[in-house]
Amino acid sequence: MSTPTPSTKTLDHIVHLTPPGTVDEVSQQFRDLGFNVIPGGTHAGGLTENALVVLQDGVYLELICFTHPASHYPPGSLPRRKRDSNPWAWKEPGWIDYAFLGSSSTSISKLINARAKKEKSMIRYDSEVEGGRERSDGKVLKWWIAAPTREHVRGAAPFFCGDITPRGWRVPFDPPSNAQHPSGVLGIAHVRILVEDQALSDMIANMTSVVGKSPVSTTARKATWVLDTPRTDAAGGKPRLIISVPEAEDEQQVLIERGEGIYEVAFLVSAGKKTGQTRTPYGKIVWLHG
Repeated sequence: MSTPTPSTKTLDHIVHLTPPGTVDEVSQQFRDLGFNVIPGGTHAGGLTENALVVLQDGVYLELICFTHPASHYPPGSLPRRKRDSNPWAWKEPGWIDYAFLGSSSTSISKLINARAKKEKSMIRYDSEVEGGRERSDGKVLKWWIAAPTREHVRGAAPFFCGDITPRGWRVPFDPPSNAQHPSGVLGIAHVRILVEDQALSDMIANMTSVVGKSPVSTTARKATWVLDTPRTDAAGGKPRLIISVPEAEDEQQVLIERGEGIYEVAFLVSAGKKTGQTRTPYGKIVWLHG
C-alpha cells in the first residue's frame, strides 16, 4: 500500500521576534494583550529561546528572541558565524515567519519541489535539517525543518516543521487551560503577507505550489487560500492566508522598511469579547468574532 501524500496546507505556528534577551518582557506584553503565555525553552545550539501562546485550533505563536546580541560572540568564532547565518539574525522585530506542519516520514522539500517544477513556479525548498529545543522541564524535542532556499524571501513563504518527537511535547495542550485566554481568543482568522506589486503574480504561483491548491479567491491586488489547522475539533472557522500588495500608504511604508512578509495576524475571539485592532511596538494584531 502506498503512503498517502501529506498535506502541505496546515498552519502550524507563527513566529514573533523581539530583541535579544527579552523573552520575559514580550511574554508580559502578550499577557497584557489577553493571551495566556507559557514557557518554551532554549533551542538546540543555545542561540535562541522562546515562550509559547497555544491556541485552541492547534496553532501557536512562538515568541522568540536571541539569547544574546551578536556582539556577545567573538568575531570569527563558531558561535558568531552560526548566529550570523541564522535566517532570522537580520530580521527586524515583529512578525517574521510562519510554519506549516511538516512530516516525519515524507520529505516535504522533495514533494513541493517536484510540484513546483511541474507547475513551472519558482519556489524551491532546501532539504530537511534536524532542529530541536530543550523545554524548561528538561524534555528534549526534535523535529525536521524544510525552508525555502535563499533565493526566496524567508517569511513570505512558509517553512515546514515536522515532528520527530510527539507534537504534544512541542505544543502542550495539557492542561487544557494552556489554550484558554482572557481575551477569548480561539484561533487564527488570517495571516496577511505583504509583497511588492511586481512580485504578486509570482508569489501567487509559488504559494499555489506550496499549498497544493489554487487560491479560493484572486483579484488584481490579493489572493486568498483556506488553510487547515492541527486540531479539527476546535471552534471557529479555518484560517485564511492572504497574499496582497499594500492597500494604504502606511502599509507601503511597512513594506519599504521591513520587506516582504507578515503584515498582520488576525485572531478569532469568542462572542462577547472585544474586537478591533492593536498595534504593538512589533506588529499588528486584529481581533475578529468567529
